[in-house]
Amino acid sequence: MTSAASHGVIVKTYSVTNLAKDAVTRYSPAQVVAVSREVVSGDPEQYVSTSYVERQNLTLRMASRRFTRLTNGFSKKLDNHVAAVALYVAHYNLCRTHEALRTTPAKALGVADKAWTIAQLVDAALAVAPALPTETPPDRRRKFMVIQGGKQS
Repeated sequence: MTSAASHGVIVKTYSVTNLAKDAVTRYSPAQVVAVSREVVSGDPEQYVSTSYVERQNLTLRMASRRFTRLTNGFSKKLDNHVAAVALYVAHYNLCRTHEALRTTPAKALGVADKAWTIAQLVDAALAVAPALPTETPPDRRRKFMVIQGGKQS
């Protein structure tokens, strides 16, 4: 196993005869006519495949509802979204025992000597100093006004 990151690209060529005609009636994608795999950097040991990243994307989407717009957990602020994804990635690599590895990825790579507990992960996350809040400039503060209403006696 190489220590440097390896990266490759798969380029697929599809056969499409008449895009406007076929696209209306066709449900499945066009037939793949050619596939070329190109190494961008490093030395991919086995082969270049999108299966790994597609599986990772699916696992992330299923585990975190922040990626689903019509749920209460949807991230409205980028900082909250980044924090949630970082926490998920840390749990995935440090705490979660993977079926194929029979251990955590961090332990399998030698980054950690044992699988972390959720308590250890939370302690490590809380040990990082939070960013200090900044005061909102006066011109951006909302001006509140009292609206008279309700029952008149």
